[in-house]
Amino acid sequence: MPTVRANGIDIAYEVKGAGPPLVLLHGATSAGREDFAAQLPALSKTFLVYVPDARGHGRTRSDAADGFSHDRLVEDLRGFVDGLGLQTFHLLGFSMGGMTALQFAARWPERLRTLLVIGITTMREPRASVGRRLMNPEWILARDPDWAARLSRRHDPVQGVGAWQRLLPAIAADVATQPLLSPAELHGIDCPAMVVCGDRDPFVPVEHAAALARQLPHGRLFVAPECGHEVTVKRAGLFNEAAAGFYRATAATAEHRAAAYAESRGPSDASDDPGRPAPGEGVRSC
Repeated sequence: MPTVRANGIDIAYEVKGAGPPLVLLHGATSAGREDFAAQLPALSKTFLVYVPDARGHGRTRSDAADGFSHDRLVEDLRGFVDGLGLQTFHLLGFSMGGMTALQFAARWPERLRTLLVIGITTMREPRASVGRRLMNPEWILARDPDWAARLSRRHDPVQGVGAWQRLLPAIAADVATQPLLSPAELHGIDCPAMVVCGDRDPFVPVEHAAALARQLPHGRLFVAPECGHEVTVKRAGLFNEAAAGFYRATAATAEHRAAAYAESRGPSDASDDPGRPAPGEGVRSC
């Protein structure tokens, strides 16, 4: 399993397909191979898809007791793409990964060919309250042993037994305190963008998703009917169709953005080959 050394940790990832680079960021408590299982077969026919595990999740070892914050996740992403040698790329994030994607886009919009975010809002509530309730380890152990067992299977083999019980409260605490993106910051995200939510998402009311899409200069909105938070899982077919349409409609703009960034960096930096993984100094295999 390949890893990239970035921001003090070894980020484990899967890579599949061929074409322009696309990075998928999974949600809190999960892993990319689970959140995007229904998307990978289709996406890998068009893109070279990178699916990293976030710190403290899956196979990317990091103890939440050593610190967990959205800033670290954003810096992890920057180190990851730099380690792979990706100048520009498509970025797709779900939930926690959606916030990481938005924060990265606000800081380095010129590096994104497109942005697609699912199940995320820049508003504090109800995201913080729902997260605090659902990511309570004591409640999970007492009331939902099946979920506790799934969390153990996902994380214990690499993170250590019980590490998820430190991770979940750390995530909830960060959601409750992280600085919110301003309208000006969102307006600076100038790449083609799509905001996706379920019409019954407890974290993201539809009006919040719509407001986010309106604040992105080239934003569009897709609402999955009769669906909660996990749109990529619960409405996989509808989401795949909407995403395919988005990528087809924005292909020319994405290509232009990649070329413009490469030109701005000069010939010595024009090393991004969208057809294969760039080795990068931080890449390891195991």
